[in-house]
Amino acid sequence: MATPSPACPRRLLPLSLGLFQVALLLFFALFVTYDKPSAQAEDASSVANQLYSIYPLFQDIQVMLVVGLGLLLTFLPRYGLSALAHNFLLINFSTQWALVLQGLLHHFHHGQVHLDLHNLLTAEFAAVTVLISVGAVLGRTSPCQLLVVATCEVPIYLASEWAIITHLGVLDVGGTITIHIFSCYFGLGVSKALFGAARWPLHPKETPTPRSDLLSLVGTLILWVFWPSFVAVLCQPGDAQHRAILNTLLAMSASAVTTMVASSLLESDGKLSPGHLQNGSLAGGVAIGAVADMAMPPVAALALGSLSAIACVLGFRFLTPLLARKFTLQDQCGIHNLHGLPGILGAVASAVAILVASEGTSGSHFSQVSPVAGNASEAGGEQWRDRGAGGQALCQAAGLAVAISGSLLAGLLTGAVLRLPCLARPPEQLCFDDSLYFKIEDQAGSPEPGRTAEERALALKEQV
Repeated sequence: MATPSPACPRRLLPLSLGLFQVALLLFFALFVTYDKPSAQAEDASSVANQLYSIYPLFQDIQVMLVVGLGLLLTFLPRYGLSALAHNFLLINFSTQWALVLQGLLHHFHHGQVHLDLHNLLTAEFAAVTVLISVGAVLGRTSPCQLLVVATCEVPIYLASEWAIITHLGVLDVGGTITIHIFSCYFGLGVSKALFGAARWPLHPKETPTPRSDLLSLVGTLILWVFWPSFVAVLCQPGDAQHRAILNTLLAMSASAVTTMVASSLLESDGKLSPGHLQNGSLAGGVAIGAVADMAMPPVAALALGSLSAIACVLGFRFLTPLLARKFTLQDQCGIHNLHGLPGILGAVASAVAILVASEGTSGSHFSQVSPVAGNASEAGGEQWRDRGAGGQALCQAAGLAVAISGSLLAGLLTGAVLRLPCLARPPEQLCFDDSLYFKIEDQAGSPEPGRTAEERALALKEQV
């Protein structure tokens, strides 16, 4: 294992962040402006209505990412402060980085980047991919390494989204393919390349405690409550958005109930696993994203939520240990079980839903199956109308293949970059420990209870 570099936590992190923020200030000063207010009363009213319809959903998503997801990661008992703070750092860093890239690629007109709430919202979607991906390597990576992941992943996500949505015309209003599947396999690729073929035994600080599990479950509940806003925010207002909210609520309700059933049945004593509840309850929200705005019966949403929860729980119980044993693949937060397996299930369901719905509807009603909304482009909508149901179903499968293969390859390359000596990961003894990055009050007067002399010496060395 590489020798830990004291410069990373003490020098490289503030230096790189400081330079990034200065560069961003210069970029915004020179190139970024807000859209000019409309002089027409009708246009001004339309803009106001759009703001009032989007901003409440945008606020919900903010709570999801900052509070809900942050608390979900606190299942590691001595890494909760780091999990919350690093999650908060990555949200802001990735969103700003995505704003720059999106502005240059899509919103650069006459020497100016025009910024509005929709641009900020789509930039946060790019940040979501980073937050999900780093879950695979949580606790065994430094903040410097996490920032490198964000720097690499955001532009790759934007390219992947363009290829899947704009070029292939895939229908994925809730980000099942473009966000959840992409970020999952990107994170797994990073983990595989970073940790290699070494077998990592269970770290003594990895085991959750009742208190850390409780905090993590609170995060799950917050995510569960606000998830319909995440899925529906980019839908066309009206029937499509209404369907997306209803389908998401039904799918997540079914996944919550099914998770408790499956978790209890898998345990010999019939007790519930906190880890299953923390993740399986959200699986329905992941799977429903690709079909949320489609005209399908309510029972389909319930069935998809139940199947995704079963896949998630079985993944934690059987697949994660198998991947660790056979392929030495480390997945700290189980992102493959929450985002990968339900995401694949949702992508397959979208192809099936398109085929099934087209059999009993005429051409005039088929447009309701999946209207072009949210991140689907007008070009993608024209392609869908031209290719028909069978062609669109094949495109859904092609989008799934592109998301998995492209993100896995990009993740492997990014993980190789993280092995650079200047980005050395923390020493194994101090992994999953807040004291490596934060000034803990208990250390001011006396050594922290439960820490060995070797750990205290390594912590002091890192702070030099």
